[in-house]
Amino acid sequence: MASGHGNSWEQWDLSGQKLKSLPQDLVTHVTCVDLQRNKLKRVTGISRFTRLMELNLSRNKIVEISLEMHNLHTLETLYLNQNNIRSIPEGIFPRLRRLKFLNISANRLARLPSDINQCTSITYLDLSKNCLQNIQPLVGLPNLKELFVEKNLLSELPSQLFQNSSCELMVCKATGNPLRCPPEEVCAGGVKDIQSYFLQMEENPNTCSSWTVKTMFLGSSMAGKSTLCRSLREGKPVTMAVEDRTQGIEISQLYTQEVRFLFWDFAGQEEYYLTHHVFITPRALVILTIDLSSYSIVDPHSFKDQLCFWINNIQLRVPDSVVLLVGTHCDQCRDQEEVMDKKRDIEEKVKTMLANRRVVLKHQKKNLEENKDLFLFTDQLDKLDCLLEYNLKVLDLVAIDCTKSEDIAKLRSHILTCIQSERVFLCSESILPKSYEEVEQAIHILVALDEIPQHGIVLLDELSDLILNHVKLSRESLHSILRFLLRYLHRIGVIIWYEDIRVLSDRVFIQPSFLISMFKTIVRHDLVQQLEGISRDLLMQEGALVKQKFTWVDDLRCKGILHNAAMRILLRRELEKLVEDDDDLVGEVVGTKREEGMILTLLQHFEVCLPALVRSPLNPQAPEFIPGEKQWESAGEAKRDPDGACLFPIYLKDDLIVCHKWGEDKQDDLSVHMYFLPEIPHGFFHRVIIATCSLYQTHWVGRQQCLLCCGNRLALVREKNKDGDPFIELRCRRPEKDEEFRQLWDLILALMSKLFALSRQWPGLTQQVHTPCPERGCLHYFTWRDWEELNNTDFYNLVKEEKLVCQGGHTRRTELIFPKHK
Repeated sequence: MASGHGNSWEQWDLSGQKLKSLPQDLVTHVTCVDLQRNKLKRVTGISRFTRLMELNLSRNKIVEISLEMHNLHTLETLYLNQNNIRSIPEGIFPRLRRLKFLNISANRLARLPSDINQCTSITYLDLSKNCLQNIQPLVGLPNLKELFVEKNLLSELPSQLFQNSSCELMVCKATGNPLRCPPEEVCAGGVKDIQSYFLQMEENPNTCSSWTVKTMFLGSSMAGKSTLCRSLREGKPVTMAVEDRTQGIEISQLYTQEVRFLFWDFAGQEEYYLTHHVFITPRALVILTIDLSSYSIVDPHSFKDQLCFWINNIQLRVPDSVVLLVGTHCDQCRDQEEVMDKKRDIEEKVKTMLANRRVVLKHQKKNLEENKDLFLFTDQLDKLDCLLEYNLKVLDLVAIDCTKSEDIAKLRSHILTCIQSERVFLCSESILPKSYEEVEQAIHILVALDEIPQHGIVLLDELSDLILNHVKLSRESLHSILRFLLRYLHRIGVIIWYEDIRVLSDRVFIQPSFLISMFKTIVRHDLVQQLEGISRDLLMQEGALVKQKFTWVDDLRCKGILHNAAMRILLRRELEKLVEDDDDLVGEVVGTKREEGMILTLLQHFEVCLPALVRSPLNPQAPEFIPGEKQWESAGEAKRDPDGACLFPIYLKDDLIVCHKWGEDKQDDLSVHMYFLPEIPHGFFHRVIIATCSLYQTHWVGRQQCLLCCGNRLALVREKNKDGDPFIELRCRRPEKDEEFRQLWDLILALMSKLFALSRQWPGLTQQVHTPCPERGCLHYFTWRDWEELNNTDFYNLVKEEKLVCQGGHTRRTELIFPKHK
């Protein structure tokens, strides 16, 4: 097992050997030992390896680090990540004078040894995914260049880490902490922004404490969200007509002595759910409204629709949230006894639901742990451990009568109390230099003075110039302050800035309501009626005929396709209600026949719709025209057609076209099942359709299926539910020739990678992959090992056997079950 690398380099690979202790027969002059993915609880005897330069102890069960490790004087690289280490004794790090790389992430460290800063050679340090509340002992590491402390319990970072004139730090990642000083949005900008923040703190000692809470109102349609939201804002009962119900999302603010609230009222109709993920953010208070008058204790669908659906989606999208249950329409209940009975029923069922979810995750973990080669499943086990550590807090239900002022006041007071007690979860308080507050105030002044257009869209450079007229800051200082402030205001919902979307990163939406108005023009429950209502005058402005409108309506109803011309008309009509004549703005927002507008760009970026692709029919590189010659066919890439159309899967009604093209399943089809645990999020498959169809130009799409064409190969992607377990199936026809298996598995693996990447957008989600036994009637399956981080070659070495036998005793060639070289 030992392999030599020259006279001075010997390494031992003992990974995945199920070792519980160090083997006694190891030669002690090795310089590299790989012990990852074993069952080690302690590393007794490691001091024998006095020439060690690299030691990998990751993915074991180590609880404590032996003091004898301080004898590894030549050690340069040490992996201790993904263990159960709770503390590190003093006296180890001062002796490791050559240690440069240390990864101790994904453990249970609550504190650091005070002498870690005496290990002055460290350049790379990963402490992420621990329980640290303080990293002050790191101050004094003169050569530290990269520091990772994500997902701890840090409220502050030591200023000395960044202010020393000899500071070597180049990378610092600190997301996922309840940071107040500096706020997480400062850290997101990198080391320079953190240094600028602490410099501003020194120059502006009069700091301010900003406490803003984004409050999201969720719940079923007509549950009383908008009435509740407006009543809380006004401090008294507000009556709303049915026709005034929320379309899309509405934003408002409430200022109290202690807190500034940003109220986001989300529409409850199903058609709007697909855009909710664009605006639902972590560290927000969620108020989930339940209509108690229509809630039924005896009807299981009542709890499922009014609570279970919403709590599950919150848990999948923002699993560390705080949810306050509010029962509305108490005045329409029979009496107070009915209200209290329903309150108790809801609270008991929520508690049971959350407990059952943990039981399911524990069962999944136990099933994986029963595999004989456990080390092959450590990534999946780690993800399940991560899900078990999330703590969605669902607070007890508050029942109110929105027609009574005293109930509104009581709820206001209760919300403030909840925020005070859950401030660590909400992480709503930030310590800011005075200059930061001055810049935010300048933005509000610009809006009040109408120096920013009514629609609120402004270029980043223009915004900087306008702010400089109102604050005494250099352009360089403003640059870092403004980028932090925009991230912060974006997170809490005051403005919208898509920093990560290249074509829109130079624009700021000062008025989010404007952007939301544009969104809900396209994604709405009555879109067909909106198309039918387009007047002849609006058609003429777009150069369209009345008969084209009938085509638009028919294509939306039957194919889920919305023509870009129709989209432009609807957006232009809405835009003209909000702003005065501005042809440049119309072109920028709505788009033209030649260029996409920013709304279509956003809808495609967030995978709400899929653009039609076109390919030039002719190849301009062909030397001459010869009818029928292949060289005249275009070899260029397909391009978006701004004057074409977009597919909106949410508007699809059936799977007829896919079923017709695919035909019947065959017993020898290649089939892979991807299970997303604890369940498939609502709207996930619609985004799967868009994500997978974007890979292949030729495709057929249905509501719960899509068929993709790659060359002469077809791949079926469909959402299924078997015995209450929802999954996504990837299915291909068995190839006629053995050498074609590789091409089919390449296609399946590409789709699996796309689905895996999409699932990362739901932090509360994990996945497992099974291949069902191809034998007719057999219920057994083959479980995939960890595969996401494998390279292309390793994919085809998942299994070395030529044949596999299922638990039912059926034997099949490996390439029918897993990727395999032939």
